[in-house]
Amino acid sequence: MEKREISIDGSFGEGGGQVLRTSISLSAITGVPVRIDNIRAGRRKPGLMRQHLTSIKAAAEICGAKVEGLELRSDAISFEPGEILGGDYRFDIGSAGGTVLVAQTIIPILSHAKTASTATIIGGTHNMWAPTFDYLERAFLPQYNKMGGRVSAELIKYGFVPAGGGEIALSVRPTTEKRALDLQERGEKTGANIVAVLANLKRDIANREIKAITKRMDIDKSASEILHVESPGPGNAVSVFMDYENVTEVFIGLGQHGVRAEAVAGLVVDEARGYFTSEAAVGPHLADQLLLPMALMKGGVFTTTEITEHTRTNINIIKRFVDVDFKTEQIARKIWRVKISNPS
Repeated sequence: MEKREISIDGSFGEGGGQVLRTSISLSAITGVPVRIDNIRAGRRKPGLMRQHLTSIKAAAEICGAKVEGLELRSDAISFEPGEILGGDYRFDIGSAGGTVLVAQTIIPILSHAKTASTATIIGGTHNMWAPTFDYLERAFLPQYNKMGGRVSAELIKYGFVPAGGGEIALSVRPTTEKRALDLQERGEKTGANIVAVLANLKRDIANREIKAITKRMDIDKSASEILHVESPGPGNAVSVFMDYENVTEVFIGLGQHGVRAEAVAGLVVDEARGYFTSEAAVGPHLADQLLLPMALMKGGVFTTTEITEHTRTNINIIKRFVDVDFKTEQIARKIWRVKISNPS
């Protein structure tokens, strides 16, 4: 029996690329065709950008999908999936668009293949408004693998805006045992460190960032590291890694032309403090990213600092494809519990 196409309004809720990526991933996994209209309608540059195009093309190649509307700035697409096939894949965004956003689209799909896969993705590895590779590796994948995922990632080459040219490599084996995630407590703190990355820029930038962070946070300067890396263009990223027994959170600042190093560091500190003033296990970004794999695995429960519009939108999109129940409740100031029940 042919599965009825699901229609998604791409301007719904948060109205960004997350609507697109979640819809495409779930269409490929469930085998249900999807049509998405009004893609990124409220954005300054609406429609499909290169990283969105690559995400859809990658998913389509992996599952042999028939796709219409797949062109730059398109505001509507239809996606009719076929069989998911493991294999060795290579996807080039053709710009500094976020490689991690493409990775997050295809990791759940490849996890449902019958055989192991590799995927190389070329583009930006450290982008504004997107998770960086460090976040994928240190924050997201450990939780994904707790649920039954069998994924590893490697940073081959750094890529910054606007030059791009970065490269990441994924290794994905089929999920064989699905597990529920219980992430209600961070656990004891086990470590903290700062990593400042520079490509074709002066070391003084990283020194100033580290000095500004250690001045406002309880991290010793000896727990900091400066990396000079090769990249096609200039770039700077500074990350604070906070390790706990049950979770690692990552707070990231990206250097921009005309923005002082101290200002970049200040944004990192402000985001980190938002997390520290709560006792929730995860911040809002990781909360959003946990929803889809939990819905596809065995559900579970986690606590987060807040329920964002991103999170609400993602919940609504997931429920269009999967028979899953979400329950969100505020249990204390800056602590929300999210419970996901999956009948399967």
